[in-house]
Amino acid sequence: MTNEQHAGQPSEVTIQAGKVMLDGILTVPEDPIGIVVFAHGSGSSRFSSRNQYVASVLNEGRLATLLFDLLTAEEHVIDVQTRELRFDIDLLSERMVATIDWLDGETPVNELPIGLFGSSTGAAAALNAAAERPARVAAVVSRGGRPDLAMARLPMVQAPTLLIVGGLDLQVIEMNRAAADALKAPCRIEIVDGATHLFEESGKLEQVAALARDWFVEQLH
Repeated sequence: MTNEQHAGQPSEVTIQAGKVMLDGILTVPEDPIGIVVFAHGSGSSRFSSRNQYVASVLNEGRLATLLFDLLTAEEHVIDVQTRELRFDIDLLSERMVATIDWLDGETPVNELPIGLFGSSTGAAAALNAAAERPARVAAVVSRGGRPDLAMARLPMVQAPTLLIVGGLDLQVIEMNRAAADALKAPCRIEIVDGATHLFEESGKLEQVAALARDWFVEQLH
């Protein structure tokens, strides 16, 4: 982050993740209690209106947020055509870990406890990264996520984990229940009544944002 960063104002950042550079948006409110890194879902980006809304609610709870693209612009073009990279959980997980490591060099957020917010396949990447960096990741929230795609690493996750699923997203509910059984860390499933996979129904995303904010504030403060 540069010296031009003003409290609460989004700042464009570039993250070194192995051999690639990833674009992100970092927002740091006054006196932050933690930072939440977003791992977006299938075919999404840092400009996702749903994640930007959730991030704004977290900012109001004194949580810094980092929304970033898990894929480069060139990879995104390929993925739109083939849909293969969004399910490359190993690649996405490596980039989540690299981003966590990148934060260690970014003042004034480098000493803040880290939370991870994952959607869809991004939830698997977030949980894998939590397993890989247990000393840095203090909490995880999955929104309509596929934690079952991280099943092998779930027993190694130490961060308290909240799994939020739409009540009408029946198949994903079962996947999340299986993942909860595999987690040894403290875990809670919240089922949002009347919501489908993307929580597009009136008032449902607001419920997700409030649940995520309260979880991160409790775990990171």
